[in-house]
Amino acid sequence: MSFGRPLLLIAAVLLSAAAVGAYAMVQRRRTAVLAAAGLGRPSGGRVRRHLPYALFLAALPILLAGLAGPKAEFTVPHAAGTVLLAFDVSNSMTATDVAPNRLAAAKSAAKRFVADQPDAVDVGVIVFGNQAMLTQKPTDDRAATLAAIDRAAAGGGTSLGQAVLVALGAITGQPVSLPRAGAPAPDPGYWPSATVVVFSDGQETGGPDVTAAAELAARAGVRVQTIGVGTARGATVEVDGFQLATALDEKVLTGLAQATGGSYHAAGDPRALAGTTDAIDLRLTMRTEPYALTGPFAGAALLLLTIGGLLGVRWHGRIL
Repeated sequence: MSFGRPLLLIAAVLLSAAAVGAYAMVQRRRTAVLAAAGLGRPSGGRVRRHLPYALFLAALPILLAGLAGPKAEFTVPHAAGTVLLAFDVSNSMTATDVAPNRLAAAKSAAKRFVADQPDAVDVGVIVFGNQAMLTQKPTDDRAATLAAIDRAAAGGGTSLGQAVLVALGAITGQPVSLPRAGAPAPDPGYWPSATVVVFSDGQETGGPDVTAAAELAARAGVRVQTIGVGTARGATVEVDGFQLATALDEKVLTGLAQATGGSYHAAGDPRALAGTTDAIDLRLTMRTEPYALTGPFAGAALLLLTIGGLLGVRWHGRIL
């Protein structure tokens, strides 16, 4: 337990000690006056004489301690899931067959997706071209996630396999790679509370084998949902002075998703996109949360004052 205003605790101790001392002094004087008058000790027994006042005195430090801002930390269960948004930032994502271009359309769809997520889902961001990089670890800070989405810029080739492996690394908390030929497959653990959402045109240009990466994700219980950005008719983009034709490859994206138990969606289908996390099995985690205890302290002090007042009225005909 901690206190926001610890100086009030010192005041509580001093005032309580002063109140007890004052009560004891009053009782001694009262006893002396009665003895001088030859009346002896008042009837009723010690408990009846002192209990109401003892309750009042006990309520004082509790009330002051409540004013000191007591707080306690409790460990509570928390349902949580993880979503990694993986953005294809290859040169082909600058194609304008989707207005204003594929990458901008992907960002817009992703922002709608983030806005629809419940607080229990942490969202992270990965950008991938020839390589992949985690630019925002999973968080419930939606502003940080949206800022990471805005920072994504196009350039380079496309490696869907690398995107999946980096996403698995972010989910498991350790680097994940495909095994060399003949080596046993790695055990990434089981993470059904995580989903990877890939925004891409499917124009794979190299890198780790996407089928093997998908199988590894499936073994980890991680679904990969793919969002196709672009059109089948395609468009041309200029790269280093060359005109390159590029079109949406739905077959690659569909195969990647289905291999993990996920599904393929078009970026223009907001309802399907909003439902991509429906299959997440939220996990129960334990986290520590602070709780203010001013109310319970005040309630305890009020209870003691009430009981003391009732006893005083019943036994002595007065509260004080």
